[in-house]
Amino acid sequence: MKPPVWEEARELDPYRDEPGQMRSGAPGKNGFLHLGFERRGERSILSKLRRRYPYFAHRALYWDEGMPEIPCVFLITTTGCILQGDRLHLDVAMGRGAQAHLTSQSGTQIHSMDANYAAQSQEFYLEEESYLEYLPDPIFPHSSARFLSETTIRKAASATMMFSEILMPGRKHLEGGERFAYDLFSSRIRVEDLQGRELVSERFLVKPKTDRLKLAGNMGDFDVFGNVFVLTTPEHTEAIWQQVTCVFDQEAGVAAGISRLPNDAGLVYKILAHESQPVTKKVREFWEIVRKVVVGRPIMEAFLWK
Repeated sequence: MKPPVWEEARELDPYRDEPGQMRSGAPGKNGFLHLGFERRGERSILSKLRRRYPYFAHRALYWDEGMPEIPCVFLITTTGCILQGDRLHLDVAMGRGAQAHLTSQSGTQIHSMDANYAAQSQEFYLEEESYLEYLPDPIFPHSSARFLSETTIRKAASATMMFSEILMPGRKHLEGGERFAYDLFSSRIRVEDLQGRELVSERFLVKPKTDRLKLAGNMGDFDVFGNVFVLTTPEHTEAIWQQVTCVFDQEAGVAAGISRLPNDAGLVYKILAHESQPVTKKVREFWEIVRKVVVGRPIMEAFLWK
């Protein structure tokens, strides 16, 4: 069996000491969540659910007024945050023609650490003509946090997935400020077809205490980074591409641009801003375009607390 990616990630080598409290990956810190979706008549259902704490999922709900047939599932950690030594694994399987929307319970808080690190692996499997939206709330790495995320997406050519990751600089409005005070954030996304051929691979590694993040070409004057993948057919890719406008608005404090992915895999949309609200707004605008192009349905209005 292949070892977990975090065991071989060299960027984590300085942080392999064990906590003085509960050891890393111990029961209660080694979470697993499997979700399986199937098409049943006019709507999809959450047909399979397996879990191991602290990972958990709310029951599937149908609250999306723009697409009432799609099951919406909140992903939950029972601790309410991610702690040092946590190891989490998410596994999502989309059956033929199934549809689903996944999001998080709230912003992901990665707590401060004095030993070891936290890590997650995410695997998504999409069969023909399936459709998945994975749009979690932003990630907040606290001071001295170390976090690694590995995402693998295996999809059929006719399937569509929208994947979003929004990285905050930390708790920047905390009294005294905590802006880019974390140690390490590492994220890798790999996309394959169902035969195992690699289509796309992207990795970004942020070490604020040693990297010069404020240089032009890195973060510049911005604090918040949004990264959105849309993996879909060439026809949908072209229709989405034609409707997205790149922007650099210094007054509003936001910049956004779109690029084509190799191997006709789809598009990547990247956003920078001073605060989270302009980023989440741009993600919603992009999401609206994607959903209308792919399934011909609108997104619902944002919740008041979003």
